[in-house]
Amino acid sequence: MNPSLWQQIASTVVTEFSDLPDAAQTTRVVLRLTMAALLGGLLGWEREHSGQAAGVRTHMLVAMGAALFVLVSQQIGMGNEDLSRVIQGLTAGVGFLCAGTIIKGHQGNDVKGLTTAAGLWLTAAMGVAAGLGQELTAVLATLLALVILAVVPLLVKLVAKPQALLTQDLGPGSGASKRE
Repeated sequence: MNPSLWQQIASTVVTEFSDLPDAAQTTRVVLRLTMAALLGGLLGWEREHSGQAAGVRTHMLVAMGAALFVLVSQQIGMGNEDLSRVIQGLTAGVGFLCAGTIIKGHQGNDVKGLTTAAGLWLTAAMGVAAGLGQELTAVLATLLALVILAVVPLLVKLVAKPQALLTQDLGPGSGASKRE
């Protein structure tokens, strides 16, 4: 093989790895992908700690994948209209992933996996925010999601379920109702 062939191969390899032209861009990509993975991992930890199937790794991959989709789209110069289509496709694709976590039993009210599905969907949204450079928004959404997943169930247990309202026919047109 002649030297010009090796130079051509080396030049091609360098060109293929030139999507991060400087330290600032490299830092930005590393920060956004790492932020997405860590925030997804926090939600995944909560779900795994709660005994759910979709745990740390799943949530980290969903968040980082979502961030990567929008990050690469920005890098290649997509405008807002095209970027919105990427986000729409991502939202629909993650929706199909989430649908796989939902299991409906034989009873009408026996449905499992809805919170996990919603959490994965939110994890993708947080990944999009991180990928777009909206890290503080992604952090705030993660914190609010953790509050919802940890605190709301405790509040629901504290509040007694309301008794059903029974309509008692007290005569024509009375429209009265009585709580028992």
